[in-house]
Amino acid sequence: MSGQSITDRITAAQHSVTGSAISKTVCKATTHEIMGPKKKHLDYLIQCTNEMNVNIPQLADTLFERTANTSWVVVFKSLTTTHHLMVYGNERFIQYLASRNTLFNLSNFLDKSGLQGYDMSTFIRRYSRYLNEKAVSYRQVAFDFTKVKRGSDGVMRTMNTEKLLKTIPIIQNQMDVLLDFNVNANELTNGVINAAFMLLFKDAIRLFAAYNEGIINLLEKYFDMKKVQCKEGLDIYKKFLTRMTRISEFLKVAEQVGIDRGDIPDLSQAPSSLLDALEQHLASLEGKKVKDSTAASRASTLSNAVSSLANTGISFTKVDEREKQAALEEEQARLKALLLSKEQRLKELQKNPTAATTDSSPVSTMGGTINSAPAIDLFSTPSSNNSSSKAANDLLDLQPAFQQPLPLSTGSTWGDPFASSADVAEDIPNANPFLTLPVVDAVHLSMAPSDNGSLSSRTPNHEMFDHYYPLFDSSSSLASDFDSAYDVEQIISGTPISVIVVLGRCC
Repeated sequence: MSGQSITDRITAAQHSVTGSAISKTVCKATTHEIMGPKKKHLDYLIQCTNEMNVNIPQLADTLFERTANTSWVVVFKSLTTTHHLMVYGNERFIQYLASRNTLFNLSNFLDKSGLQGYDMSTFIRRYSRYLNEKAVSYRQVAFDFTKVKRGSDGVMRTMNTEKLLKTIPIIQNQMDVLLDFNVNANELTNGVINAAFMLLFKDAIRLFAAYNEGIINLLEKYFDMKKVQCKEGLDIYKKFLTRMTRISEFLKVAEQVGIDRGDIPDLSQAPSSLLDALEQHLASLEGKKVKDSTAASRASTLSNAVSSLANTGISFTKVDEREKQAALEEEQARLKALLLSKEQRLKELQKNPTAATTDSSPVSTMGGTINSAPAIDLFSTPSSNNSSSKAANDLLDLQPAFQQPLPLSTGSTWGDPFASSADVAEDIPNANPFLTLPVVDAVHLSMAPSDNGSLSSRTPNHEMFDHYYPLFDSSSSLASDFDSAYDVEQIISGTPISVIVVLGRCC
């Protein structure tokens, strides 16, 4: 199975429709492709955990829903994505996981679709156990061991005896579950399990570094402890030696799969004489007979052991710092590429300044040209008869297909309500009873004897009709009436106001 399945595409489309970008990204990060989650999807989810308006429980629940899938690829990638967010995401994410009573219930998971499904199901069950234990550890101590401050003034080095004896077993349990992943180099055969192994490898280094500093603090306090505390401390140290052997085997696997040798820390074993000194001190507190040992020899043994363990801690710290430096260099390279792209874009805009506006203008994509002619002012007073006629013609040109020329009819049609039918020379065609031009024409015909009226009697009330011309086609034979606009003004100037109002309403 390779590539995104139809189910992946349908699920992503559903989240696109609902507008849930987080759910869509989770779906894309946990597809059926046999490869690790893509970096761009992981980076987006990490950024989401840093946003205060993002619902962290919803993000976590979406990942939990993906683990209910029957495909081992989807489940494994869901666990890997969750682990990535626990390590690199905002602390709010792991806090929410720690607050839940149950996380991943995959102890019985089994993909029976193929032989590879059977093999990978084993590692899915182990991986889910580790993530559960990691969340439980955070719940118990309220911090992540892989992120604590290290060094002489670190958290584990400055912890008091009582708290130290309670905290180290928690680290041991988490380390045990991590090492129980127990993968061999020949089993790392695909990108999904390789991505999970890399996260486990980084967790193992940081977790053992905190574990190592806790043991150093324990040894420095051991000879000042009470008998019960010394007994508990000795048991912790013996377990530490066992886990040091197991972590060495784990690091060998990492080296075999191609991890750089410089990224693998060196483990320095404590001298065996230290264990004898610790056992003799406990026996002396219990009242048993022990070999005589001076305080100087005991201090020397302790100093050598602490020094070797400190060297191990320094080696782990160097690996961690090298990883941080690599991450910074990667981020700087990304920013540099972004700046170069921006500069290149600015140079292109400077060479062709119209490219941006032309490309981005929605008008340019319509396939037409923009008319830059000035707009016609429909409410301005014409300065002359010629301008009046030109404005009317411009109005008609706006809609050339508004009305086709119609022949005049001599039948009984619309006319002047104040004129007799005998006075009307031409009537309005029945095809368009709302054409207002014949009304003016009727007025012109009925009022023709009053051509001698004076224009000096015009009032401001008359000026509202100065350039009112009905809309009709300029190709009609009636258009010639507009050439006598001056005659119409004389007719209107000699008409009573009441008649003009009535005519205006009829129009």
